[in-house]
Amino acid sequence: MTEHDPGRRTFLVRAIVGTGAIAGAELVPAQTTESPKEANASAQSHSGEDRHGAFFNRDDAATVAAFTERLMPGAPGKPGAHDTGVLHYIDLALAGAYADLQDFYRHGLAQLDALCRKRYNEPFVRLNAARQDEVIRALEQGEATEFTWPTAQEFFNTIRTHTMEGMFADPIYGGNKDFAGWRLVGFPGAQPIFTRTDLESKQAFSRAPVTGL
Repeated sequence: MTEHDPGRRTFLVRAIVGTGAIAGAELVPAQTTESPKEANASAQSHSGEDRHGAFFNRDDAATVAAFTERLMPGAPGKPGAHDTGVLHYIDLALAGAYADLQDFYRHGLAQLDALCRKRYNEPFVRLNAARQDEVIRALEQGEATEFTWPTAQEFFNTIRTHTMEGMFADPIYGGNKDFAGWRLVGFPGAQPIFTRTDLESKQAFSRAPVTGL
């Protein structure tokens, strides 16, 4: 883990808490009307490749998992993207509510792979953490001129947004596994009732989170 990772992680967590959008509708994709079986069949029809889950093939899934974990790395007692199921969230979203972003992800991941092979002769998943962070920083700052569509910053911003959604949206959408994201920021979810003692207490709310849907 490189030196700037805790800063990035802290920034993202504070951004979520500061906007009050942990369970906000703007972070949560609408549920797809397709059943999981139908979503998988739809994803299969796009390509003959071996699929991973609902949309990603095995290689793309590994890349997204590595990328999102660098954005929100896990630490002792602090869940990261892997722990909260961010990959699963994005995979399901792209097979349903975010289906219009499928080509965006395909092109973006292909450009990411080409960039890494050009600079380091290895795909993103095989780079060490320091080099992965160098690549991510280049995307974030718009310095990866090899990107055309989506642009480097568009691709970075989209994956960062989806990582935050996967960590902090309601678990019903496939991320925030075991309420890990909500526990991280002390969000209680939709409790059935808050007692007078709860409302008057100045201590952090400690009751286990519950789903909002």
